[in-house]
Amino acid sequence: MPKIAIIGAGGVVFPLRLIGDILSLPELRESTLSLMDVDARRNERTAAAARELVAHYNFPTRIEATTDRRQALDGASYVIVTFQVGGLDAYRLDVEIPRKYGIDQPVGDTLGPGGVFRFLRSAPAYTAIAADMRELCPNALLINYANPMAMNCWLLSRLGINTVGLCHSVQGTSHMLARQLGVPYEEVRYLAAGINHQAWFLKFRRGDEDLYPRLRDVMQLRHLPRRDTAGLAADFGDHSAPDRGDSVYEGGQERVRTELMAAFGYFHTESSHHASEYVPYFRKNADTIAEFITSRWDYYQVCSAHDEAGSTEDLLARLKAALRPSVEYGATIIHSIETGQPRVIYGNVDNRHLIPNLPEGCCVEVPCLVDGNGLQPTVVGPLPPQCAALNRSNINVQQLAVEAVLAENVEHIYHAVMLDPLTAAQLTLSRIRAMVDELRAAEAAWLPSFAAPAVSLPST
Repeated sequence: MPKIAIIGAGGVVFPLRLIGDILSLPELRESTLSLMDVDARRNERTAAAARELVAHYNFPTRIEATTDRRQALDGASYVIVTFQVGGLDAYRLDVEIPRKYGIDQPVGDTLGPGGVFRFLRSAPAYTAIAADMRELCPNALLINYANPMAMNCWLLSRLGINTVGLCHSVQGTSHMLARQLGVPYEEVRYLAAGINHQAWFLKFRRGDEDLYPRLRDVMQLRHLPRRDTAGLAADFGDHSAPDRGDSVYEGGQERVRTELMAAFGYFHTESSHHASEYVPYFRKNADTIAEFITSRWDYYQVCSAHDEAGSTEDLLARLKAALRPSVEYGATIIHSIETGQPRVIYGNVDNRHLIPNLPEGCCVEVPCLVDGNGLQPTVVGPLPPQCAALNRSNINVQQLAVEAVLAENVEHIYHAVMLDPLTAAQLTLSRIRAMVDELRAAEAAWLPSFAAPAVSLPST
C-alpha cells in the first residue's frame, strides 16, 4: 500500500480531518502516513491523535512523525500539502498592513496583497519540496490544499511537479444552492469551471429541469434586499462537513454572489465575504461593505481564536464515534488511483486546452476523472465571455506573482498588487508601492530573496 506524506501536518484540525478521510476507506488502511511539520510539538499532537484513532479501530496503518521533509518524501506515492508559512504572525501582517491603506480583506489568502504575500512566503518551501520530489519520489502526485491555491499550483506546475489543488468551495456551494432551492442534493447535477474561488456553475439541473431560472428568482428575493442576520449560525472555519446549513459565512449572507450572478449570469463558488475581495464593486468604504455584507466574518480572527488542543480532541472524539468521510477529495483521489474505482472530482490543474478563453498554462478549476490511470482533467471548452473576463482580471495578479518568483524580479511583486482589482479601485500607484514596501519590510524573514532591486519612485 502507498506511502502518503502530509507536509504541514501540525495544522489545526485539517490534517487530522484528512487522516480520518483516508482511514474511512478500507482499501487505504494499510498505508503508511508520514506526518511532517517544522514544529515538532504541533506535528506530534496530530500524530498522537492519528495513532489513537488507528488503535481505536485496530487498523494496520503505520503513522510516522518527523521534522525532516526529505524523510517524509522519500518513496512517497502521494504528497499532501497543508502548510501556511509564517503562521498567524505572518497572516496578521497580511491583513493589518493593507487595512491601514484602506484595503479591508476579510480573508486575504487568495488574491490581493494578502494572497500575493502568502504566496511569496510559500514559494521557497514549494521550490524545495519540488526539488526533493524530483529526487526522492519523482512519480508522486502532489495534492495541494494550501492557499493561494491558483498561485501555488501554477508555480508547482512550472517546476515540473504532477499537481492537483483541492478546495471544498464547489462542494460547499452546490450543497448551499440545493438547500436554498429545497432540492435534495443527491438529485442535483451541475457543471462548474473557472478558477479557484471563482469557478462558475455553468449548469445546475435536477433531471431534465434547468434549475437556474428558479435559482435566480429565489436568490434575488432572498438575498438582494438587506437581510437581518440575527439568529444565523456562527462559523468557525471548518468547511469540510457535507452540509453545514445557513450561517454568517455561507447561505445566510449571499448578496454579493447574487449581485454577481445578476450581472454576469452565473453563480460562483466562493462565499460572499471572500468573493467581495476579488472584484472592485463591494468594498469601497465601510458603508458599502455594510450594505452588501451585514455581519462581518473575519478569517484571521477565526484562526486566532482556535483552541488547537481542544479542536483536535473534539475532532478525534467525533472520528472515534463514527468514521465518516468529509467532502474533501484528497482521500478519494488516492483511493481511485489505488483501486481503479472511477470518480469525478473538481481539481485545480494546469490549463492545457481545457478552457481556451483563459490563458494557456494558468491554473483552472475543472471536473477531473480519477481512476487507475491517474487524474485526468476534462476539457470544458470556453466559458461565457463575461465570466472568462472576470477570471482573467484575477489571473493577471496570479501570473505576475508567479513570474516574480520564477524570474526573481521584485518589480513583479508590485505589478501583481497593482493589478489586483480591489486594490486598484482603492489606491493610487504610489500608495500601492508604499503598502508593498511596508509588507516586504515586515515579512522579510519569510520572503524569498530577489536578485533585482526595488525601484523607488517619488510619491505623488
